[in-house]
Amino acid sequence: MAKLTIVDIQHKSFKKALQGYDRGDVDQYLEEIMETLEDEAHVRAALEGEVADLKERISHFKSMEDSLNQTLLLAQRTADEVKAHAHKEADLIKQQARISAEREIAELGDRIDDARREAQRHQDTAEKAKSELRSLLMSHLAILERTPLMHGSNQPATIATVAADVGPDTDSLEQLPLANGAPAHLIVE
Repeated sequence: MAKLTIVDIQHKSFKKALQGYDRGDVDQYLEEIMETLEDEAHVRAALEGEVADLKERISHFKSMEDSLNQTLLLAQRTADEVKAHAHKEADLIKQQARISAEREIAELGDRIDDARREAQRHQDTAEKAKSELRSLLMSHLAILERTPLMHGSNQPATIATVAADVGPDTDSLEQLPLANGAPAHLIVE
């Protein structure tokens, strides 16, 4: 059965019968049905408009939800990339610092080794100088002990008197005779 519209009800005509319904009552009832249907049609149209509006809003919100989900995924990916990049950069900085520290430690080790060698060289030089000075002093002492008393005094000759005997114009090593016949060297200034 087809749906009735207001126009269908308005143009509906009934056959006349002898014992039929009162025409005024039927017309009045049809009028009430038409008003009710018109009201229902207005309400239905309003509801359909509201449903369409709500569907449009739902569609808008779904597109916003999709956009927000994509934005969140992009933000999460970006955050992960930034975090990974920061970790890589931190690892690189640590590695560079480690290499730099190892290089500085190696350089300091080399400097320490150089300083130790230099200290050893100075110590060897000092030992050599001590040995030469000791030898020189021992030679001078031997010379002084063998030198006869000078000019009738009871005191042995000093380096100055020996140097005076050797000669003031001598500025090199001079050989002096020793008691056992071996020469000794004397530096005269």
